[in-house]
Amino acid sequence: MSKKIAKVVKIQLPAGEAKPGAALASAGIVMPKFCTEFNEKTADQKGKTVPVIITAYEDKSFDFVIKTTPVTNLIKDACNIKSGSSNPKTTKVATLSYEDAKKIAEYKMPDLNANDIDAAIKIVAGSARSMGVNVEEKK
Repeated sequence: MSKKIAKVVKIQLPAGEAKPGAALASAGIVMPKFCTEFNEKTADQKGKTVPVIITAYEDKSFDFVIKTTPVTNLIKDACNIKSGSSNPKTTKVATLSYEDAKKIAEYKMPDLNANDIDAAIKIVAGSARSMGVNVEEKK
C-alpha cells in the first residue's frame, strides 16, 4: 500500500547549507532530518543554489529529488555578473560564449525539455537573452 501524499513543495536551497526555517515549515516534514539528508547529498555543490522537490506524506515522512542549478545562476557565473539587465531589450550586460552555452546545456540536459543538445542550447540562449546577455553564434 502506498503512502498518502500530503503536499509537494518546490524550493531552492543553498547546497550543503539547508537550515530549518519558514520555507521548510510549509512542507510539514521533520526539518532537522531533511536538512541533514539534504546537506549530505549536496555537500559537493557548496556555494550553488539547488532546486529541490519535496514530497511530504501524511505520516510526516518525505522523499526529495534534487535538480540541477538554475540556468540563470549558471549564466551569471559564466559571465561573472551579479544580475541580469533591468531592461534586456535595450541594455546588454554581458556576452556568453557559445562554448559556455553548450557546457550549461549539457549540464542542464536532464532537467530540460529538449530532445538534443542543439535544442538545449537554444533554451539556454533564450534565458540569456531574457537576462540581457548576448550569446555568441556557433562558429
